[in-house]
Amino acid sequence: MSTGGIAPHEQHLDAAQLATDAAIQAANRDAGWPQERWWTQYGDPQLDAWIDNALQGNPTLAEAAARIRQALAIAGATEAAEAPQVNAEVKLQRHHWPTDFFYGPGELADTTSWNNEAALGLSYALDLWGRERSNSERAQNFAYMAAAEARAAQLELESNIVRTYVMLSLRYAQLDIGHAMLKQQQELLELAQRRLRGGLGTEFEVSQAQVPLPETHRRIDALEEAIALNRNQLAALAGQGPGAAAAIKRPQLKLDAAPGLPSQLPAELLGRRPDVVASRWQVAAQAKGVDVARAGFYPNVDLIASIGYNAVQGSMLGFFKGSKFNYSVGPAVSLPIFDGGRLRGELGEAAAAYDAAVAQYNQTLVNALKDISDQLIRLHSAEQQAKFAAQSVKAARTAYQLAQEAYEGGLTDYLNVLQAQTSLFQQQLTQQKVEATRLAVRADLLVALGGGLMASGDSPPPAGLVPQTVPVKAP
Repeated sequence: MSTGGIAPHEQHLDAAQLATDAAIQAANRDAGWPQERWWTQYGDPQLDAWIDNALQGNPTLAEAAARIRQALAIAGATEAAEAPQVNAEVKLQRHHWPTDFFYGPGELADTTSWNNEAALGLSYALDLWGRERSNSERAQNFAYMAAAEARAAQLELESNIVRTYVMLSLRYAQLDIGHAMLKQQQELLELAQRRLRGGLGTEFEVSQAQVPLPETHRRIDALEEAIALNRNQLAALAGQGPGAAAAIKRPQLKLDAAPGLPSQLPAELLGRRPDVVASRWQVAAQAKGVDVARAGFYPNVDLIASIGYNAVQGSMLGFFKGSKFNYSVGPAVSLPIFDGGRLRGELGEAAAAYDAAVAQYNQTLVNALKDISDQLIRLHSAEQQAKFAAQSVKAARTAYQLAQEAYEGGLTDYLNVLQAQTSLFQQQLTQQKVEATRLAVRADLLVALGGGLMASGDSPPPAGLVPQTVPVKAP
């Protein structure tokens, strides 16, 4: 039978030849890869402890760990097929021989005797075409893929906790602003009432001062709700019940280090980012699957041997005599002659699975570079916005102070004070949102770089990404 030219078509991308944009090229290339505990850069011991607890008790990570053990067990069972197989069998049977047409009258007719045998069998697949070896390597590659996927799940968990924690910090900052807003609004209401009592103000000014108070109370209540929900989310991410959320205190995040990119990007990204590493191991596994399917077209040669004793009649253990000894040894050859196209179908399926894995890997690599570029662009923008937001807050605070002094001196009406106050608090809220974005985007950049969970040696070499016996067709 012939393979009929069945072969994979897809070729994996060379990361070193992918074009990078100005954001990547302009970044500092001496910062080094992220450390495994990358979140410690935020300088919050509570965050450190919470992530450590989550890594121990999260059900998703437990499921990923179970998949690794399952894949390793499958790899071990598959690898066992390469080793010699030795089996022992002993049968002790008490047999009654009937008198009938088959046996007839004779020495065994209507008698009962022992019919025993003992055998020790050996079989060994010579694996001349590498089928068993490729099958074993494929199973090992799938186990490596499962380990990389577990790392990806861990990185996603760490990232989700940091994002939720940053959002919790933002809610607390917004709550502070809400309380400050409420305090100032109450002070302005008291001032308007004093002016009215002194004959300097009007009922309209008092009414204006009362209008924003209910809405501010509503915003404070909504923020307290959001804080409680963020705490519950952190508890769930750590694999704990809502009761654990009560122990979470206000975050104390700070991040002063300037971001940068490590050297050898994007080439070393192939071994640093868990989703890319997992995709590479999947390609390597499917490449071995093509080799396994190709080996099916060749003869299968096994070495088979057996030694043993057998006897009909005699005592129960009398068959262990030299005269009852027998043995056999020799090769067993099987060659497919006609199978209705089964082997061609299996090879075609393996080639298509390889092409799909390569296409998925190429897209994962492209997405990874896009992700890094996106986070650099967002981080640069967040840092610029933080400067402008600080300037806006400073200007709004000055305007509010001037309006309040003018109102107290009777030089302006309350409406100008209210507008200046609203502008100040809006700028403060914007500043806190920008700061939260900066903290979150920095985490996203570290995650995009792999979070320090993988080393360059954890990825399969380029030679392992292509089948060894079926060359990939040129596109």
